[in-house]
Amino acid sequence: MKPLAGRTVLVTRPRPEAEALARLLERRGATAIVAPAIELVPVRSAALTRALAELEDGAFVWVTLTSPRTVDVLAEHLTPGRVRARVAAVGDGTAERFRRWSRRDPDLVPKAFTTAALGRAFPKGTGRVLTPRADVAPEGLEDALARKGWTPTRVDAYRTRMPRSLPAEARAALRSGDVDAVTFTSASTVRGFVRAMGVVKGNPKVVCIGPVTAREAREHGLRVHAVADPHTVDGLVAAVERVLAPR
Repeated sequence: MKPLAGRTVLVTRPRPEAEALARLLERRGATAIVAPAIELVPVRSAALTRALAELEDGAFVWVTLTSPRTVDVLAEHLTPGRVRARVAAVGDGTAERFRRWSRRDPDLVPKAFTTAALGRAFPKGTGRVLTPRADVAPEGLEDALARKGWTPTRVDAYRTRMPRSLPAEARAALRSGDVDAVTFTSASTVRGFVRAMGVVKGNPKVVCIGPVTAREAREHGLRVHAVADPHTVDGLVAAVERVLAPR
């Protein structure tokens, strides 16, 4: 018997990443309901265009990549060989996306897959660091880099939109108490879900990909039942299995 057979899990990750997580859950027997709590929208701005041109010209010593979407932004505007900077990537997923695109390894991947860990792992030095981020990402990474002597240049790489409501299938499952677990992969998915969730019956387990996401969930009054370790999609699926042991 598959470990998640008979279980229903809500996936709040944005598309298309939600589909990949849903497939992993379904392979373990779960019914996965894709209910994106956020939408990631590309940015078209003079600031981003200028920053990427400077990256191509070698004006930055480092560039930080804090999600696979930041790699996609580079890929949309640059050719792989034109990234003339050292690369720091948060997490295996981001590092692998960068490898597939650039055919080179990142120069730095922290052991823990968080921006706080990246700040701690970053070497001391001087020069400019490009930090393309989501518009809602907190300033902690830039502050950590500045304390180590660097001059960070932050630019919005994509924007986060939150829906007014979840898809009908997700609302119906939550209203009827059929959802066994809800997965969150970022603080913004928590905020989007709380804003759009509607009526929730039963006691769905809350499973978060990392400590920052878990803290956001608690601050919004949610009880966190599990946090992925490691902070990856595979780790998230394993955490769902832990809290939803077979009946």
